[in-house]
Amino acid sequence: MCGIVGLFAKSPEIEARLGEHLAAMLVQMSSRGPDSAGVAVYRDAAPAGLTIIVGEECKTADGDLVCLFLERPVAPGRPALQTIAEVHSMGGLVGIPHPFDRFRNSLLREAHLASIASQVDWVEAHNARVVGGGGNESAALFAHEQGLPGVAVSDAHSVLEVAVSYVALTGDPSTPEGLLAALPSAELVMSRASYLVRGITPMAKLVNRLRGNARIRPGAADGRPRADGR
Repeated sequence: MCGIVGLFAKSPEIEARLGEHLAAMLVQMSSRGPDSAGVAVYRDAAPAGLTIIVGEECKTADGDLVCLFLERPVAPGRPALQTIAEVHSMGGLVGIPHPFDRFRNSLLREAHLASIASQVDWVEAHNARVVGGGGNESAALFAHEQGLPGVAVSDAHSVLEVAVSYVALTGDPSTPEGLLAALPSAELVMSRASYLVRGITPMAKLVNRLRGNARIRPGAADGRPRADGR
């Protein structure tokens, strides 16, 4: 699951420092590369019914986690349990993305890591970018066995993929408590991204690596990409 971040200035007092906060946010996004980021400034409030949740996909030493309702950035490269504890300490929620994907940094490929299930809040039961191998089926079964709500995601890397898969729910998802209460009865709308559209992602990653903008990976203690560029 990729992330979209934003600043929502509720107080007029903070507007004078908007540039300072925007700069700090863009630093955290820099590992995505210039082709993966854009900036838009809106004067008016978000439309009624639109909920914006601050989160990030964090690469832990054990695999990927999706962290929501964050008050501050979460550092990559640490053990999964340590990352989960930090997010929960600020009132946030943690989910496991594409847990059995054979081609990505998936957390549950190692059997012993299933023990973290009691510490997370949901599991991606369907990811539109998972290719073959029964990855989504295994994820849905794991969520059921662990008594965790499952979600469906597009994992969109381009506009063409937005809402390929999604979760339809009732209730108020604007708070951690509200989202957790709504997930068990949510409807999962599931489909798959086309292979043609998926071809955009490797090309974008290659361009970013050539420009020295590889994503931050576990093992980069100084917060910069490893020497291999992965």
